[in-house]
Amino acid sequence: MKFSLFVLTAIAGTAAAGKPQLSISVRDGNFDGLDGLDPSISWEGSSNSGDVDLSYGIEAAARPTTDIASLPRNVWGKASTNVAGWGVSARAERNMQEGDDTGVEVDLDNEDADLSVRMVASAGDGFSVNRVEATKGLDIDGARVTINPRYDMGSEEADVVVSYDNGDTNVQLTASADSQEVEATHNMGDTIVGVKASADNQEVTLDHTMDKTNIKLTASAENQEVTVRQQLDDNNSIAPTINNSGDISVAWERTLGDDSSLTATLKPNDSLDVEWNDGDWTANVNCGLDGVNVDGANVHIKRDIAF
Repeated sequence: MKFSLFVLTAIAGTAAAGKPQLSISVRDGNFDGLDGLDPSISWEGSSNSGDVDLSYGIEAAARPTTDIASLPRNVWGKASTNVAGWGVSARAERNMQEGDDTGVEVDLDNEDADLSVRMVASAGDGFSVNRVEATKGLDIDGARVTINPRYDMGSEEADVVVSYDNGDTNVQLTASADSQEVEATHNMGDTIVGVKASADNQEVTLDHTMDKTNIKLTASAENQEVTVRQQLDDNNSIAPTINNSGDISVAWERTLGDDSSLTATLKPNDSLDVEWNDGDWTANVNCGLDGVNVDGANVHIKRDIAF
């Protein structure tokens, strides 16, 4: 990659004069000049018309081209209002790079009845409803219970999700005609225990914190993994992970101050990943490893600027 970070900074600084949000990424590979840059601009706005609140936005490529129609990547709009105690909203979004269909979401919410309804559809040559669901909430003896029936029009599959949460204990049951699954977690302060069980798989997680050490164990019949995270000082922590297959990885994180951090994750004979966050900047370097040899490197640099 023959251009420098200085060039990227100069372009980002010039773009800051406008109100849209500018995101500049570096595409993987080797490029001459600025061909490796993949800039995009996103813009959002809002207004109202009577009792209807409107919001809208667009994301577009910011690359020089004579094909203006190829620049938009994503366009969306949303309208919200209240009708007879119901909050009603409709959102439409179209990915200009992936076909002609427009995604549509319609939400109805009644706070007094603690009831909400959602419909997900697509609009192209015609209007097709893909999924419908409803959620009913109940407050029982200090606990929160929700019942969420769902139906997928395409697969003609129906299921229901029932959840219970009293603060320390959370239980969620998902059931259909063909399968049932239950997840439960219990918080005991320094220790959190989790269980996930279905007809095909059972998994237990144990997350325990003591002073500057955190131990997380995940175990099922086929796989077991343990991560031990040690806070070395105010700015540095290290977290080795090992599983029953003998795979080992080590993550090191350093806090640099002012919302900045550096994280490196090493998987011997596999990969080395480095992420650097510095305010608005994010840089990722991903390297393949073969023994002590580096097998190629991909670089991704991004900055978001909003005014």
